[in-house]
Amino acid sequence: MCGIVGIYAYQPRSAPVDLAEVKRISDAMLLRGPDGEGFWNSERRDVAFGHRRLAIIDISDAGAQPMIDEANDLVITFNGEIYNFWELRADLEKRGYRFRSKCDTEVLLAAYAIHGPEMVHHLVGMFAFAIWDGRNKRLFLARDPFGIKPLYYSNSGGVFRFASQIKALKAGGVVGRGESPAGHVGFYLWGHVPDPYTLYDDIKSLPAGCTMIVDDHGVHTPKNYWSLKDVFCNASRQTIEFADETAREEYLSEGLRASIQGHLVSDVPLGVFLSAGRDSATILGLAQEVSTPELYTFTLGFEEYKETSDDEVVLAEMLAEDFVTRHNTSWVSKNDFADDFERILSAMDQPSSDGINVYMVSREGRRAGIKVALTGIGGDELFGGYPSFRQVPALTHAVQRFPFAAVMGSQARKLLTPVFQRVSSPKYAGVLEYGLTYASAYLLRRALFMPWEIETMLGEKLTSAGLQELDVERVLLDSVGGAQSAHATIIALEMNWYMRDRLLRDADWASMAHSLEIRVPFVNHKLLEHLAPVLCGPRPYTKSDMAMTPHRQLPDSFLRRPKTGFSVPVRDWLLQHDEGTLQSERGLRSWAKVVYARQTNQTA
Repeated sequence: MCGIVGIYAYQPRSAPVDLAEVKRISDAMLLRGPDGEGFWNSERRDVAFGHRRLAIIDISDAGAQPMIDEANDLVITFNGEIYNFWELRADLEKRGYRFRSKCDTEVLLAAYAIHGPEMVHHLVGMFAFAIWDGRNKRLFLARDPFGIKPLYYSNSGGVFRFASQIKALKAGGVVGRGESPAGHVGFYLWGHVPDPYTLYDDIKSLPAGCTMIVDDHGVHTPKNYWSLKDVFCNASRQTIEFADETAREEYLSEGLRASIQGHLVSDVPLGVFLSAGRDSATILGLAQEVSTPELYTFTLGFEEYKETSDDEVVLAEMLAEDFVTRHNTSWVSKNDFADDFERILSAMDQPSSDGINVYMVSREGRRAGIKVALTGIGGDELFGGYPSFRQVPALTHAVQRFPFAAVMGSQARKLLTPVFQRVSSPKYAGVLEYGLTYASAYLLRRALFMPWEIETMLGEKLTSAGLQELDVERVLLDSVGGAQSAHATIIALEMNWYMRDRLLRDADWASMAHSLEIRVPFVNHKLLEHLAPVLCGPRPYTKSDMAMTPHRQLPDSFLRRPKTGFSVPVRDWLLQHDEGTLQSERGLRSWAKVVYARQTNQTA
C-alpha cells in the first residue's frame, strides 16, 4: 500500500513540471508509505512521478518505485496489490517477458507492454496506478473495479495532476481552491462525499472500474471497463442448477476460499480484525484452512461497552482461543478519542461521518507490528446482512398500495416535517414522497440529512446547485439498472453507495493514518461474478450460508448471533469533547457537522 503522485504538462507550450510541487505532494503522503520514497521525471520534464512505499510484496529494493521498463519506454507509480500477479507473471513469461523482481508492480508494467490499456481486464486486486507510455506519449491511469484504492486528479491550464489524497494535491499549492456544490451537498446527504465529486471544483475522483488517458490532445473522458450493473445484467440471463444442497454450499465455499487465498499473498505477517460478527469469523476460519503461517487477530473493545450487549470482546476472544491465533485485545475510551481527535480529523482526507472504529483498530494493529489486516467489509452487502434488505422492499410495497402517494407525497412531507422534527426523525415526513421506488426508499433509509433539510446548513443557492448536479434519484436508479430482483437491487445500492463511497474510503484513510494495509476479501469482482447468478435468483445466499463455509464449524454463539454492527460510542465521546454543545442532534449528525466544519475551516 502506497501513495502515488504525478504531474503531466501535456500542452506543447506548458511550462516544465515543478519538481518541488511533486515533492510537496509526496511529503503530504508520508504515512501512506514510510518505507521508501522515489521520484522520476522525463528528460523534457513534461512528466514527473513520485511514490511513497509501504513494502508488502518483494520488500527488497527491487520493488522500489517509480519503476521503469526501459526496453518498452514505460514508467509506473502504483498503489495497491494485485492478488493474481503470480498467475499473470507465468503467462507473461511464456510471452517472452523477463522479470527482474518478484513484485506485482513489474507485472503491471509487463501486462501493459503486452496488452496495452486492455490489461485491466486481467487484473484481480485493489489498485490505483499511472503508467507513462513514452512510445505513445500518453499517460494511462486505472482504478480497481470497486474503487478500493483512491485516485484523485485535477486538470488546469494544460497541466494534469493526480495523487492518492486530496489533501496531498492541495499541499502542492496549486489546486483545491474552488467550491464544488455537489461535493458539499453530497456530504450532508450521505455522510460522505460521493464519487466522483470532492469538496473542490477542480479536483475529481477517477470513478471505480475506470481507466483514463491523457495525451497531447488533452484529458479524455474516463472509460468504464467494469460495472456491477453489467454483472447483474449478465447474471439475470444465467441459471445455475445445483444437484443438491451440498453442491450449492460447495459453490459458495469455492468462491470464498479462492478470494481469501488470493488476499493472503504477502511477504510480511498478516492479521485479521476480529469482531463478534460472522463476517470476520468466517474470514478467520477460511484463512486458516488455506494458509500455513500463524495468523494474528485483533479485537477492539470500548470501555463504555464493557459487560453490555455491545461488547464484542468476549465472543471474539473465545473464537481466537478456539482457532489458536496470536490474539490481541485493545481497550479504548473517550480519553483515547480526545487524545487523537486532531489526528483523526487531519487523517480524514474527505469529511466522513464514520471511520473511527477502523482508525482505532488500525492503530492497535500497527502498534503490534502488523502491516496487513483482513476485514469483513462487503459481507453484509453480498449476503443481505443489513436491515435495508427487508425494510426498503417492505416500505416500497406498502407505499405503492397507497392510491394517492405520488400526488400527495410532497405536500404531506411539507406539512409533517415540523411535527416529526420535534418528536422523532424528520425522515418519517418523507415516507410517501420517497417510498415509491427502491432507489428513493434507499435514500430515505441511508441519507444522513434529507434534501429538504440541507438548505438550512448550506443556503439555498449552494444546495440547489448541488442537488441539481447530483441528480440523486436518477443516478440511484441507473446504478441498479441491471438488477432483476429486490435482493439484487439492494445489493447494488449498498455496494455502489454505502460500501464503495463510505466503508472502503474510510478503511483507506483510517488505516493509512497508521501505515497499515487493509484487505477486503469479500470485495472482489471475480467473487461477485461467481456468486451473482445465485444472488439474483429466487434463493440468494445468506449470512448463515456464508458462516457455514469453513470446514471447522464456527461456535453456535456466532452462528446464532443476530446482526448488530460494529458500534462505536462516538456521539457520546463527541458530546463530552465539545461540552455538550450539539446534544440536540440525533445519531451521528452532530459528528458530521463537526467534521464538515473542521474540513472547511468553519465553525460548528
